[in-house]
Amino acid sequence: MIELHMNRVQNAMANAAKMIPPAWPLASSVAVNPFLGQTNERLASVAHRHAKISGVSLAMPRAWYIERIASGAITDFDLSAALASCPFGGKPHDLASLKEAALAAAEPIETLPTIAELAAKASRVAWPVLLGERIGAWAGSYFDEGQALWAAPRCRGAWASWKAYASHDLTPELQGLQGFGARVMSAPDSALETVARAVARLGLSDAEMPSYFHQLLLSLSGWAQLARYKLWKAELAGQSDATLGDLLAIRIFWEEALYDLSPMQIENEWASIRSAHGTGIEPSVSAIVDEILQEAWERAEHRKLSALMDSPAATARRKRPLLQAAFCIDVRSEVFRRALEQIDAEIETIGFAGFFGIFLKHRRFASDVEELRLPVLLNPSAASRSGDEKFSLEDRSARIRSRAIRAWGRFKQAAVSSFAFVEASGPLYAGKLLADGFALKRNDLPDEPQPIFDPALTLDDRARAAETILRAMSLTSDFARLVVLLGHGANVVNNPHASGLHCGACGGYSGEVNARLLAGLLNDQDVRNRLAQKGIPIPEDTLFLAGLHDTTTDSVKLYEQDQPASEHNLDLVKVRGWFAAAGELARAERALILPHASGSRSIQRRSRDWAEIRPEWALARCKAFIAAPRARTAGKSLEGRAFLHTYNWKEDSERGFPVLELIMTAPVVVASWISLQYFGSTVAPKLFGSGNKLLHNVVGGVGVIEGNGGAMRAGLPWQSIHDGNTFAHDPLRLAVCIEAPMEAMSDVLSRNTDIRQLFDNTWMHLYAMDDLGRISHRYRGDLQWDFLQAEVVSKADAA
Repeated sequence: MIELHMNRVQNAMANAAKMIPPAWPLASSVAVNPFLGQTNERLASVAHRHAKISGVSLAMPRAWYIERIASGAITDFDLSAALASCPFGGKPHDLASLKEAALAAAEPIETLPTIAELAAKASRVAWPVLLGERIGAWAGSYFDEGQALWAAPRCRGAWASWKAYASHDLTPELQGLQGFGARVMSAPDSALETVARAVARLGLSDAEMPSYFHQLLLSLSGWAQLARYKLWKAELAGQSDATLGDLLAIRIFWEEALYDLSPMQIENEWASIRSAHGTGIEPSVSAIVDEILQEAWERAEHRKLSALMDSPAATARRKRPLLQAAFCIDVRSEVFRRALEQIDAEIETIGFAGFFGIFLKHRRFASDVEELRLPVLLNPSAASRSGDEKFSLEDRSARIRSRAIRAWGRFKQAAVSSFAFVEASGPLYAGKLLADGFALKRNDLPDEPQPIFDPALTLDDRARAAETILRAMSLTSDFARLVVLLGHGANVVNNPHASGLHCGACGGYSGEVNARLLAGLLNDQDVRNRLAQKGIPIPEDTLFLAGLHDTTTDSVKLYEQDQPASEHNLDLVKVRGWFAAAGELARAERALILPHASGSRSIQRRSRDWAEIRPEWALARCKAFIAAPRARTAGKSLEGRAFLHTYNWKEDSERGFPVLELIMTAPVVVASWISLQYFGSTVAPKLFGSGNKLLHNVVGGVGVIEGNGGAMRAGLPWQSIHDGNTFAHDPLRLAVCIEAPMEAMSDVLSRNTDIRQLFDNTWMHLYAMDDLGRISHRYRGDLQWDFLQAEVVSKADAA
């Protein structure tokens, strides 16, 4: 009987853990879908759950939608279509009822309090704040990755570490929780046993546990998400990790202790709350109306996108281009690509995932740290390092220098020396303070020795990788004289979230390493010979060259030293001029939407300004993903709001659509994580955002807290989605537009349940494009498609 009870508790813990999104550490942070584990439900159901257990809304205020209805941005057609597609029985029965419901204030859903909140009301002690601060003080040390001078021991796991810490923490007892230290010392050594004991003491049933556990984990905010990251990493490696379960044990231990503090005062209310946790999720009418209004707004935006795609495309190029520049699909590349193509007719651009198809773990120069430079959904299959044996002397010198810098930093922060250091050495830093304060210090882009595969790949592996990547890029013929593979990264100072501005497809790192490795592969004559045998002949005068697009300043660095070729020197002179001119155009366009920007020069200065809280907008405003030949979007301004992936379905069909499946299961998913993180951080910033940058302090080198304690905050900072006056990001779920046969896309969905759920439950919207690049069909769900002729007619009527 006891074993059965433990199994049920363990299952409930696992179910709650699946609903917590992972948060990557600051060194390699990437966007994450905050609704992971819940995409098998629709927005209204998830919104009802979060309103019930965390008190947040997952929609914009009703006035937001009403304003757009009144202005005509959302038409009756959009509202009717969204209403018709809504599957809930409790929805308004017609358009008039929907409009009437939209005008009414959203009905609040009663949020279930935790025992800590009940105890706070009974004792007038802010227990939720206190326990959050005490858990945070321990967690900041336990999860530390090099910031703390004295980190907590980790050898026995989080639960054991917390017990050792909390048994000597007098704060709870000073606040009235008598015997807390002794209670901690007598707690079971097993986190699972601790949770099971608390479940029995609190009277939780099997049906009540998952919702209650989910609520407790959400109350731990970023700490729970960081623990979920550890579980995510372990699961990718085929292993497991107990940290998240340990955190739940810590949190429920507090609940049990606070329950025992005043059981008679809170028991009746707690019984009612327990029962509410056990009821199923049946979305309220208010949540259903919010979902319909959200989808109506998204359909209105999709009509604008459809009208743009219907407009005449640029004239197809007939002669061989001098330059083909392959960019990451990142929305920031769209502005630069469009600017570059305006410069000269000899330029063609390509969109591809920024890790360039190399599933890489990499060691930087003079470092043994392995950086996973690939999408976080995947495991690495190749390893590399910067520099070969020729750089052994420089490697040793750099390591000695790094150790000296670390030792000096420790000395400055040590308890004994820190005060004397400030007094004695402060004046020596005057020059640095002035240079930093006036943004005079130049930030150089990465320029390490050329990376090499380590261990080296066999010729078969190199040729296979090169063929796979070129086919995935739809680049199998008509090569230019110069093909530049451009990774991207950001260039900022004093920004804990800097890695979030880098390439998400490279795991939160800049993309030049992958680009340099691929350029080396494609310039290898033995590889080219194999490619020719596979029907991909690369001209002898074609040179592949790697570069890095700095998205903060829109400058481009070329790694010419990797592939010296004198016959291309004149080409490179011309190409460098093109990149510089395109950078000017891109900066001018971006300056129009950046607060306090006054032109190209001000954009460059922002990257060096340590007081700048918005050096760039990153991926804010993203709303669409388009996989099609570049000719479909060339010359059309997508305003830096679309992920652009070059794709030719006719070539792909000859091999059974492997590239289509790759696009829909990898880049589309990464883009959905980005879109939904921006969505969550905008509609529910208290739960899914990291708060105000001006109040941030880095904790443990892994995350940020607001102020000097409490829970770690994950998600996007407020300044990443808001310009100080209004929202910079429109919280729209992604519109995915693919030029491919609907049957092929349905086939991919039928074999990939997780991806299908995202579309069936409208966490993304899927559209098919015809052979003229027009958006022709909308995915309805359940592998069904709707022809969009009716929407086209409606647009004409509305005009």
